[in-house]
Formats: sequence, C-alpha cells, structure tokens
Amino acid sequence: MSRTTKPGAAVLRRAVARNGRRLWAGTVLAGVYQLCAALVPVLIGVIVDRAVDTGDVGALLLWIGVLAATYLVLTVTYRFGARNLQRAIAREGHLLRVEVAAKILHPRGLRTDRRPGDLLTVSTTDAEYTSYVLDHIPRVTSALVAAAVSAITLLVISWPLGLIVLIATPIVLAVLNLTAPLIARRVADQQEQAGRATSLATDLVTGLRPLRGIGAQDAAAERYRAVSRLSLAATLRSSRTQNAYQGASTMLSTLLAGGIAIVAGWFALTGRITIGQFITVIGSAQFLIEPFGTLAIVPSWYATARASADRVAGVIGSGLVLPDGTAEPDEPACELRLTGVEHGPLSGLDLHVRPGEFVGVVAHRAADADALVRLLAVPDAYEGTILLSGVPLETVERDRARRLLHVEPHQADLFTGTLGSNIDLRADGGDHLPRALRAAAADQLAGLDTPVTERGTNLSGGQRQRVALARALLARPPLLVLHHPTSAVDAVTEQVIAGGIRALRHDDQARFGTVVITSSPALLAAADRVVVIADGAVTAEGSHAGLSATDEAYRRAVLR
Repeated sequence: MSRTTKPGAAVLRRAVARNGRRLWAGTVLAGVYQLCAALVPVLIGVIVDRAVDTGDVGALLLWIGVLAATYLVLTVTYRFGARNLQRAIAREGHLLRVEVAAKILHPRGLRTDRRPGDLLTVSTTDAEYTSYVLDHIPRVTSALVAAAVSAITLLVISWPLGLIVLIATPIVLAVLNLTAPLIARRVADQQEQAGRATSLATDLVTGLRPLRGIGAQDAAAERYRAVSRLSLAATLRSSRTQNAYQGASTMLSTLLAGGIAIVAGWFALTGRITIGQFITVIGSAQFLIEPFGTLAIVPSWYATARASADRVAGVIGSGLVLPDGTAEPDEPACELRLTGVEHGPLSGLDLHVRPGEFVGVVAHRAADADALVRLLAVPDAYEGTILLSGVPLETVERDRARRLLHVEPHQADLFTGTLGSNIDLRADGGDHLPRALRAAAADQLAGLDTPVTERGTNLSGGQRQRVALARALLARPPLLVLHHPTSAVDAVTEQVIAGGIRALRHDDQARFGTVVITSSPALLAAADRVVVIADGAVTAEGSHAGLSATDEAYRRAVLR
C-alpha cells in the first residue's frame, strides 16, 4: 500500500466503520450527557430568578424537580454511553491485535524489516492506541454539543457574550491546530524508537545465556543503553511538545472562560442581566473550560492514534515472502533435493535427502547452517532449485509444506503453560507422546503438569531443547530438519537422544526422513550419511567413522 493512500487513515476509518452501532450509540448518549451537563448552570440561574428572588415555593420545588430529572438523565446516559464505547474500544483493540498477529504468523512469511520485539509493540501498544480513536470521536462530539449549548445560552442572555464564544473558540482552536504536524512527527518518532528498544531488549534477554558464555554481556548492555538513550530522548521531545501544547490550550481556555466571566460581571453591575443570568453565565463559563480543553487537545490525541495506525497499517499491508502455493505432494515419504542453491553464504549447494534417510550435516561456518535452516523454513530469494517430492518447495501450499517438512530452529520458543501443553500442542498425542518424550530424553524432566513461564525462562537451556525436540518429534512429519538440537545437553543425554531419534523415526515401522545439522558425534554416528558443508557448498560426504578417519577438518569440527 503506497503512502499516497494514507494507510493509517484507512485503518482509522475502518475502525469507525466496523464499530458503527456501538460507536454512534455511545456518541449520541455522550452528547445527551453533555447537553444535560450544560443545562445545569442554566437551571440554577432559572431557580434563582424565578423561585429564590420571588420567594415562590411552588416554583422552587418545580425547578428543583426539573434539575433532579436532568441529573437522572445525565447519570443514565453517561453509564450506558460509556459502556457502549468501552465495548467498541475493547473489540477494536482485540480485532487489530488478532489481525496483526495473523499477518506476522502467516505461513507464507511476512516481508518486513521490523525485528520481533518491534512487531510485538505494534501488535500490542500500537493496536491499543489505534483503537482509542473510538474514544476521541464521542469526546469531540460531546464537547461540541456542550460548546454549542453554552453559546446559545449566552446569546439568549446577552448576544455580546454569545459572540465572544462563537468567535473566540474557532480562533483558539485554529491557532492550536497549527502545532498538529509537529506533534504527529514527534509521537511517531517516539513510538518508532520505543519499538527498536523493545526489540533489542527482547533479543538480548533471549540470548543472554550465550552472550554470557562468550563474555559479550557488557558490550550488549552498552548497545542497549545507546538505543535506550535514543528512545528516552524521543520520548522527552514528544512529552515536552505535548505538555507545552496542553499548557497553552489550558491557558487559552481558562483566559476565554475568565474573559466571559469578567464581561458578565460588568453586565450584572450595570443591570443588563439579572443575578440568575449572571450565575448562569459564570457557571457556563466555568463549565466551558473542560470542552474547550478537549477540543484543544484533539490534535495531540489524533497524532498518537494516527502514528500507531500507520505502524499497524505498515505491518498489515506488508507483502508476503512466498507466493500462494497450490502444489500438494501426497507422497507419505518425502524426498528433498537441493541443486545449485545460491542463498546468502550458500554457493552452489547440492544436497539430496532420500525418503526415510537419516542425514547428518556438518557446516564449518555457522552462517552456512543458519542460511540452510532459514531457506528450508521460508524458501525465498534464492537461485537454483529446491524440490520436495519432486515439486518446487516454494510452490507447495504452505500448510501442506509444513506438515511434510518441519524445520525446528536452534532457538525454539516455549510458551506460558505447562510442559505438557508445550509438547502436545493439540492434546492429541495419544500413544505417540510417551515415545516422543523418551526419544528426546524429556521423560527425565519433571511431570507434564510442571509450569512453564514465558519463553521457558524457568527451565535450563538443555531442558528447553529437550522440550522443543519432543514437540517436533511428536508432530511426526515425513521430513524433519533439526538445527543443533542437543548443543546444551550433556554427552550422556546426547547419546540417549541420538538413539531415541534413530529408534523413533527410522525403525522398520516408521521410515521418516531426518536431517540433523549438528557437530555432535553421537548424532552424526547415528546418521546413515554425513554431509560436510564448507564455504557454502558440499565438500565431503560419507559415514561419521569414515570422515573422522580421513578428513582432518571434519575431525577437528566434531570430535570433542
């Protein structure tokens, strides 16, 4: 979606359109509420002139009853208006969060430069700020109603007082609105910098253990401090601008109300208005401060909502990495063939995994392994061919591709819940669950009801790996790609896992294909064949024992 179509404005308009019933019902009730509130000083002035000044008890009781009825309507309309509007805001925030999350998690892959932490901010904070436009509309509408009723009241009492309101209010608002573009720019910059800081913090927390392992935690902390300072500076600039704007709007609104009160006092002293009318004018002038302030702060509100809507629209409108695949290979045993693949550091990579074969892959450069895993998960921007059961991988319908070819990354995500819910996601593992647990050595962990905190932070690195491996094995895909699945476990457990994978996926009953990208001697010894990748291409292949005996570089890479 191009910039000329104003995607953020389109998101805001859609929010209004799909919440129309509750929004406009709430807006009408909010308008009635402000109408009643604006009539309160009018009724008090009437009571003074027609009952207190005349001593008429009957008129006093009558107008007090009218005032009580006005308060009753005011209370009821506020209650039900706020209920409708809060439901609309909550619903829109929910819909936006679901929509953004669905786009981020789309099987065909989201084409974006935003990091995971920034995407998290868009799907939460920005979605919430965008939904607040449904609160701004009734507030502005009710403020206009209040200003109109007060202006009419003042015109009836004294046309000069009414003209002051009718002329001064648009001038004040026009002057304040001149700062709207500056506010919008600074709010957008604040949100962008905050998103970057959140993204970096997420990455650092996730990778804290390896950072400590290589002694890089101080450098990482310094990098976060630099990004955090930029975010703080942007926040302070935005806050200073908005606070200055709010201070100016409050001052101008108060001066306008004060000017009306001064003129009304002069009119009362000179006999041009009654005491009751004077009380009405003073009450209306005081009452006008709030709607004037609301109308004056609208640009700041809209700037925040629009900046967030732009970020939401940027994610929703982002393209997808892969085309809409239609091919559906139906072979139960998958064959994978890469021919002349060029992608990142990969340079002319040829790799063939036959149906039911257990293949170990040793990459001398970590970048080669990362590129291969990334490419098999999302086959984008490469040259050469990648065939899954004879069909180009990128043309396979994505749900079908993921059922046939499952790629388990090195950094697997765990979720808040229990060990069981993290392993058996669909709760339909049945008899396969105990076998998957044994193969991953996850049966040695605590019970399946053991709580797991967000990202599995209450588990060690080795425990997280075993949980993720058990989950991948339980899925029973025809072809499974594992990336360093045992790098955080001890040698004894690693040996158990190697035998478990072999027994679970390559016995006489289950002839699944497995590719393990690793430097683990135990896993490589369990493989049917080992492929060595150096400088982006296959340089050797054979058995683990044969390569260990003949290839010095291989021996240095895998023997511990």
